[in-house]
Amino acid sequence: MVLQYQVPDMSCDHCVKAITRAVTEALPGAAVRVELSDHRVTVTGTEDKPTVERAIRGAGYTPTPV
Repeated sequence: MVLQYQVPDMSCDHCVKAITRAVTEALPGAAVRVELSDHRVTVTGTEDKPTVERAIRGAGYTPTPV
């Protein structure tokens, strides 16, 4: 399954690293791809939407499912 989120408040490489780290720590088997220019986060390897969203929010960002 592919989970995609629009994250409008990401603006730099620090944001990319923070989100990637938060999601992979919450779901170790998940793969995270962040497209900073599109403000899009794609997560594969999991179907656990609540945990992904919680991880992104916990890193200080506002995810909206796409």
